[in-house]
Amino acid sequence: MEDKSLRERSHPSRGVLQVAPDVACLQIVMVNVYFVGEPKARDGSWVMIDAGLSGSARRIARTAEERFGKGAKPAAILLTHGHFDHVGALRELATLWDVPVYAHELELPYLTGRSDYPPPDPTVGGGAVALMSRFFPRGGIDLSARVRTLPADGTVPAMTGWSWIHTPGHTPGHISLFREADRLLVAGDAFVTVKQESALAVLTQLPEVHRPPAYFTTDWEAARRSVQILADLRPLAAATGHGLPMHGEQMEQELQALARDFDRVALPARGRYVRQPAVADAGGVVAVPPPVPDPMSKVLAGIGLATLTAVVAMALWRLNNRNR
Repeated sequence: MEDKSLRERSHPSRGVLQVAPDVACLQIVMVNVYFVGEPKARDGSWVMIDAGLSGSARRIARTAEERFGKGAKPAAILLTHGHFDHVGALRELATLWDVPVYAHELELPYLTGRSDYPPPDPTVGGGAVALMSRFFPRGGIDLSARVRTLPADGTVPAMTGWSWIHTPGHTPGHISLFREADRLLVAGDAFVTVKQESALAVLTQLPEVHRPPAYFTTDWEAARRSVQILADLRPLAAATGHGLPMHGEQMEQELQALARDFDRVALPARGRYVRQPAVADAGGVVAVPPPVPDPMSKVLAGIGLATLTAVVAMALWRLNNRNR
């Protein structure tokens, strides 16, 4: 099979990638949303996976109408996990469409207001996005009235032929989705196809199979096992939460290499959660390890102090001139 991403199948104006005849990917800045269902399918016969960034609801709804018809609404919204960049438009869309939201039971605490996620670790990843992660939202949201637990038998509501797979590590209740018929994998952030920690990689979108975004991964041993589970499926196409969907020999080889060499190529040398994971249960976060030394915090504090000093000095100068 030819090695390539699916960039060349994108809609010329909407950033929509055709992953399969009934699966489309909408790219929203740095994260992906997926629509599963035949184009022009009737209401209630398609599903949306994840819900992008805050402020993207209108674009997502408009893209759904372009694909499925005016006023079209899904049978449900399915979440791979509940990080801020995957649920940003969730509340608005779930209300607009009046549909249930499905997630793994271990992800429910962060979707029902019971718990926040553990703090990100900006010391891992080695890129600008990783450094900025200290400012990313980690709070849970409360969608108690709409959230449902995925069926325990692995089936997926309104997605015939698909199964969900528990792939924790990036979050406790992270899931991936797999369709045996064409070996299509929707991996969420269990692994991604861009070096998400790097702003340059995010901008260029050069496709490569990569570890889960390091700054938000809080259990690296679980993440390693999850990558191995997905590699063992031998997918022919991989659609991830970040980066371009990929298929072909390049994707297959890189995924196998990631699973085989995870400790060498993916596990950070040091970091808050590298040796000791965050602990969570059905009620949410139980314990987190202490933070590790973060040299950038002193740099940022210094920048903040310098900025504050400059602002105060300018205010005093203006006050002095005004009083002359």
